[in-house]
Amino acid sequence: MNRLNEAYSRHFVTTEWDRGLPLHLTSVGLSAHQQPIHREHGFDSYHWLHTVEGCGSFTVNGSTVKLYPNQGILLKAGTPHSYSAETEVWSTWFMTFDGALASPITASLDLPQMLPVSWDDDCPLARVHEQYSEKFGYSFDFAGINGSLEVYVFLTQLKKYGQISGRSSLSKGHERLTPIYLLIEERYGDPGLGLDRMAEELLVSPQYLNKLFRTSWGISPYQYLMQFRIQKSKELLLANRGRTVKDISAAVGFQDDSHFVYTFRKLTGRTPIQFRLEYGD
Repeated sequence: MNRLNEAYSRHFVTTEWDRGLPLHLTSVGLSAHQQPIHREHGFDSYHWLHTVEGCGSFTVNGSTVKLYPNQGILLKAGTPHSYSAETEVWSTWFMTFDGALASPITASLDLPQMLPVSWDDDCPLARVHEQYSEKFGYSFDFAGINGSLEVYVFLTQLKKYGQISGRSSLSKGHERLTPIYLLIEERYGDPGLGLDRMAEELLVSPQYLNKLFRTSWGISPYQYLMQFRIQKSKELLLANRGRTVKDISAAVGFQDDSHFVYTFRKLTGRTPIQFRLEYGD
């Protein structure tokens, strides 16, 4: 291993203030010769581990997988697991983190857990262990907000470049839908905008567009459009308190203002008027 691949490890003292951050870094390091680990009750925070060199076997949720270079796995706190080397030398990089929003952030990024994630050799994840070696070399401050940002950057890179079972990266589905996002942004006020028009924009069938949206968002294109329109209506309700609900309803693409009020209440738990009274000041 070269100098940048020499082992290092940092474990950070977590204060009460740190625990209130959306994310906070609890430890990070590179193990040049990974020793066997068995955690019957799991780790006490989110735990990421990937292979830098060699190969190891990782057992979780009743199954064992092999982790080769540029392959790793993410676990929630309290997930029982064990791992050990399969080759004479198995070097690994790890990051552990927690935070007030650790669970919703990993969920919103749709990051897989307890499954091997891989990435190409030319992406930043392949050199993350070297980047941290350099940061430790010039005494980078990982406390507080700095550590929180480090975790978030790593998770977004995992989302952008990670692949499961040879499939395209975890963010490819969102990239494929970019023309639809732009169409909705430009035409959300058009009551004629619907599933057929969106499918036509992407040159796919309505059924396939439904599948793409459900894979990426867990909801249908129509539900996404409704949520977008309601979000825009909130902006309009607060921007001009004198503007009528009927006018705003038409501005965001609803043909019937009663349907708008029904949808608004269903998605927000209050009527447009109640929302304006609650947040208008």
